[in-house]
Amino acid sequence: MDLSTLIGMILCIGLCIFGMVFGQSDVAKALMSFLHAPSFIITVGGAMAATLTMSASIGDYIKGLKSFGIALKNFDYDETAKIRQIIELSNVARKEGLLALEEAANTSIDDEFMKKGILLIVDGTDPEFVRSILETELECVETRHKSVISFWENFASMGPAWGMIGTLIGLILMLQDLSDVKSVGPSMAVALITTFYGSLIANWICTPIATKLKEKNSAEVMIKTIVVEGLLSIQAGENPRVIEEKLKSFIDPAARESLSSGGGEA
Repeated sequence: MDLSTLIGMILCIGLCIFGMVFGQSDVAKALMSFLHAPSFIITVGGAMAATLTMSASIGDYIKGLKSFGIALKNFDYDETAKIRQIIELSNVARKEGLLALEEAANTSIDDEFMKKGILLIVDGTDPEFVRSILETELECVETRHKSVISFWENFASMGPAWGMIGTLIGLILMLQDLSDVKSVGPSMAVALITTFYGSLIANWICTPIATKLKEKNSAEVMIKTIVVEGLLSIQAGENPRVIEEKLKSFIDPAARESLSSGGGEA
C-alpha cells in the first residue's frame, strides 16, 4: 500500500470536512447541506459519461477505472539495487562467460524484462537487435501507461466542466421563479454544490491519481532503461567498474554514494 497516496487523500477530505463544520453549532446539518443527490448525479455521472466518450473503447475505460488501485500500490523501484544486480551479473559474465548468465536468469531474477534481455544475450542475438527488442517493449509499456494517465487527466478536466453545467442548470431553474425572494439563497447554494463536486473530483481524486501514475511510470521507465544499458554493456564485455560508473549517471548523487566504490571487480 502506497501510504503517501492514502494519507494524502484522507487529509484532503478531512480538511474539506473541517471547513464545512468549523464554527457551525449543528455539525450534522452543516454536513447535510453539502449533500445533494441530483447535483452529485449530474456532476459525477456527466464527468464519467464524457470520459467514456473520450475513451477508445469500453475496455480502455474499465482499465482506466481499475488503475485507481495501481496508484494505491507500493512498487519497489530501487535503482541502486538494480545497478548492484547488474554489476553482479557483469562479474559472473566476465569470470564464467555469457552462457553462465542463463542460470542466473532462470533462478535468481524475477524481473521478466531483465530476464528476457539476458536470454537474448545468451542466445547470441546481435546487440542492436537486443536493444531494438527491449526498447520497443519499453515504448509499448510507456504507451499503455500514458493511455491510463490520460484517462484520469480527461476525468479531471470533465469534473469542473460538468460542475459548471450543473450550476447553470440550477441558476436557470432558480431565475425562472423569483416570486419568493427567501428561496433565492437556498436555491443559489444548491446550484453551487455541483461546482463544488466538480472541483472535488478534479483536485481530490483525478489530478493526484494522474500525477501519481506519471511518477510510477517515470520510475519504471528509468529502471528498464538502466537494465537495457547494463545488459548491453555486459554483452559488449565492458569492465564491471566501467559499467558501474556508466549506470551511476542515471541516479542522483545521494544514491550514488550508497553504491560501494568496490561494487565492480576488475
